[in-house]
Order: sequence, then C-alpha cells, then structure tokens
Amino acid sequence: MILKNVFKNNEQWIKEKLAVDSSYFEKLGKGQNPELLFIGCSDSRVTAEELMGLGPGDVFVHRNIANMVVGTDANGISVVNYAVTHLKVNHVVVCGHYACGGVKAAMQSADLGVLNGWLRNIRDVYRMHHDELNAIKDEEKKYERLIELNVKEQCVNLIKTAAVQKAFRERGLKVHGWVFDVHTGKLIDLKIDFERYLKDIMEIYHLD
Repeated sequence: MILKNVFKNNEQWIKEKLAVDSSYFEKLGKGQNPELLFIGCSDSRVTAEELMGLGPGDVFVHRNIANMVVGTDANGISVVNYAVTHLKVNHVVVCGHYACGGVKAAMQSADLGVLNGWLRNIRDVYRMHHDELNAIKDEEKKYERLIELNVKEQCVNLIKTAAVQKAFRERGLKVHGWVFDVHTGKLIDLKIDFERYLKDIMEIYHLD
C-alpha cells in the first residue's frame, strides 16, 4: 500500500534536500515568485512540475478534470485571478494530455450523474468543432483531436477574463496551449495564436 510509505518517503525527501542545500526550507518559507500558472488535468499520471523539470516555487498549479477553464467555476477563476493579479505570472498554460479520461467520458452518451454538468463543457467543444471531428474516421485520432481542441477552447476561455486581458495590456502576459503525450513523455506546444484569439473576441469580450 502506497499510503503507509508516505511519511517515510517524506523524511527521506527532507534529508535529500538538506544534503544538497542546508537552507532549502528556509528559502522555501520566504514566499513564491512563479513565472507561470499551469492549468492541467487531475489525472494521476500527469505531474505538472515533474514533466516540466521544475521544482517548488517555480509554477503555480491548478488541476481539475480535463483541464477546464469554466467561467462559473469560482475555484478555478479565483486561481487565475490570484496568479495573474497578485503573483503576476507572465505566462498561463493550459495543458491537456492524450488518453484523458474526462474527454473520453464526454464523447460517450452515458448519463454520468453529477459529472454531466462538468462534461457538458467538453461536449460544447465537440459541438463547436462538430464538422472537423466527424470528418475524422479513426476514433483514436478523433479522440486526440478533441483533446487538442479542448485545450484551445480553454485558452480562449482564459482570454475572455478581465484579469488576463489587463495583464496582457500592462505587461504582455501570454496564454499557451500544450498537450502532454503520456505514451512518449513529450510536451507538445499547440502554438496557440494568443493575440489573434484576443483580437477575434474583443468586440464581445473586451473588459477594461
């Protein structure tokens, strides 16, 4: 059982950190100054700091099922506002991953109870890209493309927020969309055209 080893592992981790830097925890206690906000999936296979080669204090992390940015999700929007407005991160990353269970569930017609409301947001992504997705005959490729399109739409949802728009004007904050390939370990940059998306939505979503 993994749980019984947690505290033993913690003690070993402390020893290893102090062996390298005796003031490691003293520095950690002085605060954080992360460069980026990482919005990822809660999937246990996707560890934000590890896959980027970063450590404590380097990245502010928010995770939920299928790496969503939902305007009515007070938790997620609070994280975005805190990271962008108070921590003043300069980059916000939405990172999806192939073999995402949340996206897979949204592709099914099953009633999943309390999850229906959350998965509806992913189903809306499918609806918006219906023609492109239905033209893909290979189900696995369709699944992977929906994962990518979901990341892009969550980036758009970020761009709709006042905090992100203000930070872009004030200091050039950028939004990025990535996918983590769990089969190879590679991070894939979807090369979101942040400024084009921003320009496209400003007529309706411009917020001072």
